[in-house]
Amino acid sequence: MTEIITGLNLSPLEVLALLSAIALVVARWLPAAARPRVTTAAGAVFLLSAISLCVTGIRWQLLPVLAGAAVAAPFAFSPLVRGRARRVRWWLALPGSLACAALITAGPVTAWAFPVPVFPEPSGGFAVGTRVLQWTDPDRPETFTADPLDRRTVVAQLWYPARDGSADVARARYLGRTEDEARTVSEALARGVGLPGFLLDGLTRARTHAIPDAPVAGAGERFPIVLFSPGSGGVRTQNTAWAEQLAAHGYVVAALDHPYDSAAVVLADGRTITTATVSTGDRDEDDRLGAGWTAIRAADLGFALTRLEGLDRGDGADTLAGRLDTGRVAATGHSMGGAAALQAARQDHRFAAVIDLDGYPRGPLSPDLGRPTLAVTQAITPDTDPRYLPQLTEVLTRGTATNYRLTIPGAAHLTFMDGPLYLPPVPSVVGSLGRAESPRVVAAATLTFLDSVLRNGSGDLAGGLSAYGELSVFQHR
Repeated sequence: MTEIITGLNLSPLEVLALLSAIALVVARWLPAAARPRVTTAAGAVFLLSAISLCVTGIRWQLLPVLAGAAVAAPFAFSPLVRGRARRVRWWLALPGSLACAALITAGPVTAWAFPVPVFPEPSGGFAVGTRVLQWTDPDRPETFTADPLDRRTVVAQLWYPARDGSADVARARYLGRTEDEARTVSEALARGVGLPGFLLDGLTRARTHAIPDAPVAGAGERFPIVLFSPGSGGVRTQNTAWAEQLAAHGYVVAALDHPYDSAAVVLADGRTITTATVSTGDRDEDDRLGAGWTAIRAADLGFALTRLEGLDRGDGADTLAGRLDTGRVAATGHSMGGAAALQAARQDHRFAAVIDLDGYPRGPLSPDLGRPTLAVTQAITPDTDPRYLPQLTEVLTRGTATNYRLTIPGAAHLTFMDGPLYLPPVPSVVGSLGRAESPRVVAAATLTFLDSVLRNGSGDLAGGLSAYGELSVFQHR
């Protein structure tokens, strides 16, 4: 009864509370013969559903519904009480009924604006497993702290092809391994964009399609790897819908939390590290800082690949031993994470492909990119950012492989992560593709590219990518 109904953005219990609250408001205006039965039934259903919601956990979106029903109830029941049979005159009751109706309406409206995200069902042939790993690089000091003994630590979440599991197996939480971790991360994300934390409390209730620690699928085949870096202030789970879709199609996705950059990183020892990267407002200074942060992220991607190579060799007798195709690896990222993916591929020739999801290139432009690259962006004009398109074009033009820029119509910056699933559908914020279409288009376009460059798929890569937007092809001369 607490599962969210797709489309309604409410659970069955919440629907009962909403309908019974509406009935309490309407009862005042029913014919006298029907009024007692409707009022009594609506009151009983509302009381039971409200108690159940308080037990299971009530969302803030239902508070105005409860308030509206609480105000309406005395006026609905008072005509039924002996000695108070005379109703309030209609011209006095009407404003109160309208006010109650407005309060109750606010419930589904806010539930629609800030829903519990419902993740699209992956379309691939595999079930999806997930696990979280934490790695410390003994050779790299942590530059965000003054402790000379502190070493750089990253947290990685893996999504991988898994064996089909039972339908009643609990699915992984969104944003964290536990409810407390999910709440810590959701509150940090809200603070990062200046929103009250309660607005995103639906994220702590969300479940994904992945099964924690599920057995790896198949009979020994090796799966290509996709390493992912989130946007500035983003977190490893910010592209869960995308990662699950790739894993269902036979890829192992490893997404990183970058401590002191990600909004909140909960370490294995219980410590929470929040972001320390703050823009100054000065464009040149922010470019300098951004280049440094991007370099740290690029090093994190290379370090994570080294650790994945260790898993594949069987270090620690891991269940993924022998199942990771470390010769077919893509560096990917969103926003600053996309810039980090570009830098990582320049520095580390183990990466065979690059995907930049709406990320402005930062840092040095040399050496030239030597791996096929796909840059997927929103529509960019000189008016929106006069430097973005020239910088991105130079990077793609200087590449020694064939590179692609795909502009997706109707996309915004947050289209390329899970934002459309839980933020208000404001086109300037999440684009105009819609909650279902946004993750589908982004995943389909990136799968088309990955299948071609890592799996020797379709020879007509340009034709396949063109199905999702306006394509520019950059070939080395």
